[in-house]
Amino acid sequence: MPSQNEIRKQVTDSILESIESGKSLPWRKPWRSHPNAGRPTSVASRKPYRGINLPLLQMFANRFGFSSKYWATYRQWESLGGQVRRRPDGVKSGSWSATAILFKPVTKSRIEDGDEVEDTFYLMRTFRLFNADQVEGAEQFQVNEDDLAGDVEPDFEPAEKLIAATEADLRYGGERAFYSPKDDFIQVPHKHRFTPVGSFYETCLHELSHWSLNERRMNWTAANKANAYAEEELVAEMASSFLSTELGVPQSEGLDNHAAYLKSWLQALKGDSSFIFKASTQASKVTDFLLDHVPQEALYHEDATVTGGVE
Repeated sequence: MPSQNEIRKQVTDSILESIESGKSLPWRKPWRSHPNAGRPTSVASRKPYRGINLPLLQMFANRFGFSSKYWATYRQWESLGGQVRRRPDGVKSGSWSATAILFKPVTKSRIEDGDEVEDTFYLMRTFRLFNADQVEGAEQFQVNEDDLAGDVEPDFEPAEKLIAATEADLRYGGERAFYSPKDDFIQVPHKHRFTPVGSFYETCLHELSHWSLNERRMNWTAANKANAYAEEELVAEMASSFLSTELGVPQSEGLDNHAAYLKSWLQALKGDSSFIFKASTQASKVTDFLLDHVPQEALYHEDATVTGGVE
């Protein structure tokens, strides 16, 4: 069984490799407008994964071109009547399942000033997941490509609802998009200045992520003091990507907009194997914080085809 340091290093190395060899960031999801598309989600709980599992699962899905948001273990798919397909020719053994991380709480007792005190910490262990697109008999969890025939126009109403519900001070005009921590407002150019229009919403979600981290709300402090600005940018980038995936906002795929931060991100990843864990955990918290502003039923149409569950 790998040690905690070995797990962190394996995860960090896989994300480093993806960034350095790819043309887009590994947590960015190709856009699909479909009820079964969105943030990586557990078939068992119907809840999205959090923290480091979000970029890990999205990176795996991007590698194989999977569109479904649903994931489960081999046995969970079997209990639903599904059968994981054999790995295709050319795919290495052990590479046909995605690595996910389970954080298991462990409690230890110690004596302090004559009293017994319990300390709780978390141990990581890895487990393997399969996407619905890898499974025969899991059609109800897959993205039906027939539904996507022709031009599918993005529906930006969920993003509009979330932005309005935050009641953030959003000001329009100028040539730059930014959040002012001192005066607690967001500035973005007018919507018609963005091409495609989806980048307007992606930008708003990015700046709302900065807004969320402010001391007036989540009161977050960067773990890496020497590179706090770049770390906050990574949290905001990941959070806006997770939100875009959840809300059906098309994401730009190039690295041009992130060039100023890539060097510092890569340096931090190489120097600290816990860096990506901290950033993805905080990005996940920001995502949940912003989504909590609007009831889920107000954002999405219920998918009547997906029912039941696996305990």
